[in-house]
Amino acid sequence: MPAPSPFDDRPHEEAAPADDPARAGEPDPDPGSDLALGLDLAEGDAAPEPTLPEAVRQRITVLTAASLPGLPADEMPVPLRRVARFAPNRRARLGGPAIAAQLAADPLFRQRISGRIVSDAGDLGAAVASGLAPAAADPVEVAALAYLVRPDNWRDLIAAVGESVRAEADSAAIAGQIREAEQRAARAEHDRAVAKVEADKLRDELARVREELGQLREEARTASRALRETQAAHKRANDLLATEKGRAAKVTADHDAELRRLRTRLSEAEAAAASGKQHAKEARSADDARLWLLLETIGQAASGLRRELALEPTDKRPADFVADAAADRPGALERSRPRAQDTDDPGRLDQLLALPRAHLIVDGYNVTKRGFAEMSLEQQRKRLITGLGGIAAQTGDEVTVVFDGAERVHGLPPAPRGVRVLFSRKGDTADELIRQLVRAEPAGRPLVVISSDREVADGVRRHGAYPMGADSLLRRLSRS
Repeated sequence: MPAPSPFDDRPHEEAAPADDPARAGEPDPDPGSDLALGLDLAEGDAAPEPTLPEAVRQRITVLTAASLPGLPADEMPVPLRRVARFAPNRRARLGGPAIAAQLAADPLFRQRISGRIVSDAGDLGAAVASGLAPAAADPVEVAALAYLVRPDNWRDLIAAVGESVRAEADSAAIAGQIREAEQRAARAEHDRAVAKVEADKLRDELARVREELGQLREEARTASRALRETQAAHKRANDLLATEKGRAAKVTADHDAELRRLRTRLSEAEAAAASGKQHAKEARSADDARLWLLLETIGQAASGLRRELALEPTDKRPADFVADAAADRPGALERSRPRAQDTDDPGRLDQLLALPRAHLIVDGYNVTKRGFAEMSLEQQRKRLITGLGGIAAQTGDEVTVVFDGAERVHGLPPAPRGVRVLFSRKGDTADELIRQLVRAEPAGRPLVVISSDREVADGVRRHGAYPMGADSLLRRLSRS
């Protein structure tokens, strides 16, 4: 029966006695042959093999696997020939069970492989073969060599190593338990500190919640009082509303009665106005006849005066002298030719423009910013100048439009016929330039100044001009 493997923990069976009946009648082997040597080894290992520590088992497997390729082919056991061809890093891992079984069952193989291992181990292998264990040597290495070489005290060496390994394992286990206990104690201390902090936080939170609860209760009481006051106020408001509704109904009835009375009076006034219009029309016809006669007389007198004074026609107007002295103009003034004047337009602006030799002066940006504020300044100027060209063409009057010079844009297109375009010079304003134009005109000439600026209107009115709001010109332009 083969010896049990030292690489498992199963109970080992007793080795067969030396006088086994199975061997009776067999011839004694030659004491000098390998077979005799193997039998002697088997007889010397009749006792069960000791249980090896795991570290010792692994070291035995590694040492044997490293020495396998050095055995001759005829000395290599058949089960290990395939293992010997494995790569060095796979030989001990994959062939470990086969190596262990062969070492336990084949003393001759163990003796051959141990000889190579002891030779490679040098002094340590020689010391272990003589039954000594150097104090500085690795106990696992000593036990592995002792198992393979098997000196007289090899079991004691393995047992000592087992006790040492077990002592180290126990010490490691105790140290691990101590570390775990310390870690548990540290965690417990940390948990206690965290719990204390959390408890403090909870106490603070509880105090805050109690304070907020008190505030909410006070707010609830205040809200209840406010609600009651609001309900009372709502009731009073409803009562007042009912009273006001009755009063409004009475006022509405009175208003309807007054409206009917006013309508009656309006009808009477319209009838009186119609009658007044008829009388006024008749009176105006007589006035027109007298006025025509007067104008005819004045015209003939003016012609005689012009002949008497020998006044020659001139190409320049008073506004031209002001423009040359106090303003910038984008181009030369183009004179308009006299045309028939529209005397049938009932608008005051049209009435003023219908006067002989009327001069229309326009505060440019004051008009454009009221009528075309959404446009750019260039578009505002272009639209106003174009509209004034239409008025000049219709009335034949002299038209001058004045802009602040600070906003002047070079490259302005030529002005329409009959329209003079001026820009105030640096340091002056369009308002001042308009006042200069008015002061330059002769007394008695019809001057119409378009500006919604009250200061401009008051200034030109003192010099005999007719100020008109910007809206009058905008409405006039909208009809063109």
